Amino acid sequence: MTSVPDQPIVVVFGGPSAEHDVSILSGTAIAAALTDAGRTVDQRFIDLAGRWWRLPRDHRRDDRPGSAYDEPQSLGAEGPETVGRVVDELAAADPSPVVFVALHGPFGEDGRIQALLETAGVAYTGPGVAASAIGMDKALFKRLCRGLGLPIVDWREVSAERWRREPAAVLAELDAFAAGTGDPRLMIKPARLGSSVGMTLAHSADERPPALDLALRYDTLALAEAYLAGARDLEVSVMGNDATSLEQFGPGEIIAGREFYDFAAKYTPGLSETSTRAEIPEATRRTILKIARDAYRAIGAEGFSRVDLLLQGDAIYLSEINTIPGFTPISLFPTMPAEGGYDFAAVCLRIVDLAVERHANRVATRLAPSDLTR
Repeated sequence: MTSVPDQPIVVVFGGPSAEHDVSILSGTAIAAALTDAGRTVDQRFIDLAGRWWRLPRDHRRDDRPGSAYDEPQSLGAEGPETVGRVVDELAAADPSPVVFVALHGPFGEDGRIQALLETAGVAYTGPGVAASAIGMDKALFKRLCRGLGLPIVDWREVSAERWRREPAAVLAELDAFAAGTGDPRLMIKPARLGSSVGMTLAHSADERPPALDLALRYDTLALAEAYLAGARDLEVSVMGNDATSLEQFGPGEIIAGREFYDFAAKYTPGLSETSTRAEIPEATRRTILKIARDAYRAIGAEGFSRVDLLLQGDAIYLSEINTIPGFTPISLFPTMPAEGGYDFAAVCLRIVDLAVERHANRVATRLAPSDLTR
């Protein structure tokens, strides 16, 4: 099932998270591509305080920095409105819209906005509530995938409360963990955030406390992962609702312009290099695509996601899944499907069609009140 040309699309971006500015890049790029493809597009911006604004229909980011959105009125935005009022408006709209969720990080990628839209009966893009929540929580995702036998980078979890109460015990456990890996370096990051925000490569024991402090500024749980020296960063684009007929593209490769693929390496133009087709043996490629497919299925993803992996020698490791990957000018997710004939706009339109298809299937399976009394 595909969306009809006059079905409006509402692109939601911004949001109250540390990935706010990245979401602006993604959301405005998606809105522009859909508009240029002839679709009716409304843009809803969420500021850092969680207030919703309606941008002019012809709004384009152009070369504006993210800070330009700190004063939405200066961009001609109407508002602010509360989330409840906006969801009510979306639910009552005729014709019913499709919400393109372009929010990265908490609130947008963790199941919360998906639950609001699901409850209101509004079609939306990307994975559903449970898949979003699991995909956003790196600890839950790792536990699930390890239980399924997928190759996961080993890790330890540190809660903010335990770090506050027992710092010496935490550090002793990390010492033992690092010694067991044979490398003192640990990747320390918030458990429920993306875009490498709050992430540190701690080279030695004395760098671990500040790394934990930084990660726990953004979340109540931090992960300390084993460091895979010399590993290659690979990504796979996945689209589809039916787990038996998914479209997969890649893997692409990222060559970081810094020691690891941190925030600056991701978003500083020209600092890192990307390739939509990694130079790897065909057998390795098939195995990577299978692992990516298994991870997508494991969380019950629908619509689309990006699966990140690490390749160290011949060993393949699943890193994480991103249920709302970036749509920025340097993002691999929307460019890798070019091998299947998709340009940027076609990827966006395909994602909208998948949202309409899933919504129609869910509506069709709801029981009518009379059915419950039979």
